[in-house]
Amino acid sequence: MLLLDRDGARSDEWTRSADAAAAQGGRTLVDFAALPEALATTPAGQPLGVFIPNTVTASELAPHLDRLALIVIAFPSFSDGRGYSIARALRREGFSRTLRASGPLIPDQFAYALACGFDEIELPDTSASRQSVAQWLGAKTHLPSTYQRGYRRDGNILEARRQARAAAAPAGNRPA
Repeated sequence: MLLLDRDGARSDEWTRSADAAAAQGGRTLVDFAALPEALATTPAGQPLGVFIPNTVTASELAPHLDRLALIVIAFPSFSDGRGYSIARALRREGFSRTLRASGPLIPDQFAYALACGFDEIELPDTSASRQSVAQWLGAKTHLPSTYQRGYRRDGNILEARRQARAAAAPAGNRPA
């Protein structure tokens, strides 16, 4: 799998494990089903990550956020955007460590993924073979403006229109 961050390809320092028993030592990434056991058996201070399906809510993870160093959110297809909502919700819950999107995303989604709070994108080999790292890095800046409020105030199209209308209005009709 290809792992990307906003600077390009990077190596993965995490070891995946389907169960909690392997979470002893090193940076271990466990499945969501194994998280309770991994939390109970992993020494405090040891980096622990979790791989979650896009059906898990941020509130289900909220009690454990202080113990998690990495949360990987599955994207079963590039057209399933539930992972973006989970990422935003986790950031609102105060999770400040690494968020990774994992699945067949496309470069056009890179800027949006970063805006939603993802730090990394993990691509399956089939997707990585069709999309170069240069395409991903180039796409990162293709969308300087968005309609969604709350992601980037400086690039919000609606805010720019509101400011343009206010500037064009006669002096007595300008909003405060």
